[in-house]
Amino acid sequence: MSHLSKDIDPAFQGAGTKGGLEIWCIENFHLVRVPRASHGKFYSGSAYIVLDTVVGKSGSPQHSIHYWLGTDVKEDDLALASDKALELDEALGSCAVQYREVQGRETEKFLSFFRPCIIPVEGVYRSEAGILNGEKYCISLFACKGEHVVHVKEVAFGRSSLNHYDVFILDTASKIFLFSGCNSSIQERARALEVVHYIRENKHTGNCEVATIEDGKFVGDADVGEFWSFFGGYAPIPRDSPSAFQKQEIVESVKLFRIMTRWKLFEVGKELLNQELLDTDKCYLLDCHTDIFVWMGRCTSMMERKSSISATEDFLQNEGRSTRTHVTLLTEGLETARFKSHFVNWPKKEELKLYEEGRGKVAAMFKQRGYDVKELLEDDHEPFINCRGTTKVLHVNSSEASLVPVPDQSKLFSGDCYIVQYTYPGKGRDENLFYAWFGRASQMEDRVVALSHMYTIADSTRGFPTLAQVYQDNEPEQFFLIFQTLIIFKGGKSSRYRKLIAETGMPDETFDETKTALFRVQGKSPNNMQAIQVDQVSCSLNSSYCYILQTGLSVFAWIGNLSSTEDHELLDRMIEIINPTWQPVSIREGSEPDIFWQALGGKTEYPREKKVKQYVEGPHLFAVTLIEGDIKLKEIYNFTQGDLTTEDVFILDCQSELYVWIGRLSSVTSKEEAHTLGQKFLEMDILSEGLPRETPMYMVVEGQEPPFFTRYFSWDPSKANMHGNSFERKLALLKGGSPQSEGSVRNSWPACSRGSTLESSRRNSISSNGWGKSASPILNVLGTESWASENQLPYSPSTVKVKLFAGSSPQNGSSDDSSAFASSPALQPVVPPDNISLDQVEGSDASNNLLIYPYERLKVRSMDPVTGIDVTRREAYLSEEEFRGVFGITKRAFYQLPKWRQNKLKMSLHLF
Repeated sequence: MSHLSKDIDPAFQGAGTKGGLEIWCIENFHLVRVPRASHGKFYSGSAYIVLDTVVGKSGSPQHSIHYWLGTDVKEDDLALASDKALELDEALGSCAVQYREVQGRETEKFLSFFRPCIIPVEGVYRSEAGILNGEKYCISLFACKGEHVVHVKEVAFGRSSLNHYDVFILDTASKIFLFSGCNSSIQERARALEVVHYIRENKHTGNCEVATIEDGKFVGDADVGEFWSFFGGYAPIPRDSPSAFQKQEIVESVKLFRIMTRWKLFEVGKELLNQELLDTDKCYLLDCHTDIFVWMGRCTSMMERKSSISATEDFLQNEGRSTRTHVTLLTEGLETARFKSHFVNWPKKEELKLYEEGRGKVAAMFKQRGYDVKELLEDDHEPFINCRGTTKVLHVNSSEASLVPVPDQSKLFSGDCYIVQYTYPGKGRDENLFYAWFGRASQMEDRVVALSHMYTIADSTRGFPTLAQVYQDNEPEQFFLIFQTLIIFKGGKSSRYRKLIAETGMPDETFDETKTALFRVQGKSPNNMQAIQVDQVSCSLNSSYCYILQTGLSVFAWIGNLSSTEDHELLDRMIEIINPTWQPVSIREGSEPDIFWQALGGKTEYPREKKVKQYVEGPHLFAVTLIEGDIKLKEIYNFTQGDLTTEDVFILDCQSELYVWIGRLSSVTSKEEAHTLGQKFLEMDILSEGLPRETPMYMVVEGQEPPFFTRYFSWDPSKANMHGNSFERKLALLKGGSPQSEGSVRNSWPACSRGSTLESSRRNSISSNGWGKSASPILNVLGTESWASENQLPYSPSTVKVKLFAGSSPQNGSSDDSSAFASSPALQPVVPPDNISLDQVEGSDASNNLLIYPYERLKVRSMDPVTGIDVTRREAYLSEEEFRGVFGITKRAFYQLPKWRQNKLKMSLHLF
């Protein structure tokens, strides 16, 4: 942070020097710092300034400033908050993006700072201790909206506030009710449960009951009757009752105004805008209707910037726009991707920051003078998985994929495609990681075949292997660590590559010891080193590397002036690996003989400075929605493991790598579909970061995430293999029990087993309103048929009647319920003939040598669940007597039923 000037408020002393949140509030026309204990508590009569600081790998902090305005804030406090936000930005060196946040219309980035939600209270902030702030307890009704970040809005306490689209929380003195509109999604209900937990812990000190209420379900449930009693009794909610949250109008047209003196605006362009319209000494307003951007040139003064905010406020008032319109303030050079998207061909490439550019040059200068200087902040290349596993490499040729002999597995050709299967020990079992590697000169047909074969082989393995596609010259570090030693030759051996050579007359550059060949040696250690064959011309050299030049008669080991002693050791090792019979001649850069340059076609200029690496400050997570072939993306800010909801697909953009995460209950049911989503994301380049199409891409399945994916999260393995949809998982966590985890995984892709048909895959997809239409995840895992009809959702909230905490009423699934199921004509079992012996009945020995447990403890949603049992055979732990009482038939008769019939009965009795 720059040192304070006389124009900077003393309250900002030390701001932005450490990572995390800092909050100030306007109190009596002065800025006061809000203590950390009060972070997240906002008063509707006050204005706040929130600074978020993130310190990245490069050591440089990144800032965003949000000034929050309560609905009852005074005009003077509003104006002062915007001015103070500009002052803070100036104190930080004008390197922050500023957001105008209005109560009830906060950005998702702002809300992500205060998980699970913010619930403003009436009154104004007071910093003195012992003074009441106007806060008092009363019955409240809150509307909740949002599948990833929750927007919470207090609405009028009355029946007319309820609707079928939102989730509502009724907070009373003794109980909290969660009411789910029938058109709300599973994800919204799950997020609302987090708000329920927040209210329970913060307003009731954890001492109150919680009940869940289903929209339209009102018969025979004491909680439902109690809920409606607060509204004067039950009455239907009108079908056309509007959502409590105003739907944002989508307006494609945009206009760009230059902000003149005296707050006047002059239109300079609309629709197809160009960056050249923006002058560095002026301020501009970009009107996107629901969003307003104020762009401030680097050469503008503080007075001009403050005037631009006043002009924006006047513009909103004169145009009759909502005072809750989002306003974002940008300084030149800090444009967001959303702002850039409104301009045609905004330059992708950003100039290096001075400290990054200088760092590389200083290190290079010292190395040239003989000092062993390491660049700052070198990446840690320790492996995230066990690299002592087994590797199989298959070479793709035409429509076939043949196994490469073990001695040749570390030798790839740039004209070919390969499939790499790496098996390594995981937690309790072996894990598989597949790569489809595309050589730089490989043919598109071979790439398609390689992907197809990789999918097929992955299907034949146990579990959910991680799949990846990588391109030559863009391999992830993990790929090199698996091979440890890798040599990539030019040319190829596949029939399609050979055909291309024959048809085009191109010279065949396939490696041959009789020809001239130049190899660049690179790597980090003997367990991570590569030799890459490059064009045998002098411009392929670089002072930062070592090279091997093989001319057919002689072998030269060329040592660059900027290379390290570790590089020299790798050079010696590589020469021995490529050909142990070679006797190289070592030459230092600058002392090359003429024969060396002649072999390279003459001496020319080549790079003499090491390329400065762009440091990745942090990954970005996006929720993906597929609508009629087009993908819609929503960024999840400050993401956690809990944001990975099982009904959704997410893309984790790490710039150097891309991960497509597939939820078990998502609508994506094939690897090809997941691959297409990743490809479209790269094409869209939503962050305008210039991601190449050759970026390594991984496809990861929920529950089988590899360590090199989970390292981006604070990962809890116990949450990675949970049954049910997002709502049920949150219920299980709120109840204080441990959610049921999946057992052994037998199928190869989420939401459909190997034997499932295309039609059953469609039935297992997620409907437009977010309700899961798949059968139990256990059914999917076992490969049994989906029995759920379109009107009966076995794992939807409509079948869950739960009290979350102590004092709950009994759950469904009692013996009375089971007798009703057993007497139903649709479920009447077929009693087997008496002449069938017991050992002829499949599964009849299910209870042999097993402990006996009561039915109440074996149910899926038991308040006191049994642990350490086979969750796919819960019924086997029942005694014969209790089994007959629950199922209405003997175990022998049950195990003679078809498997699908057994599963259906178990599901109805909450044993599956």
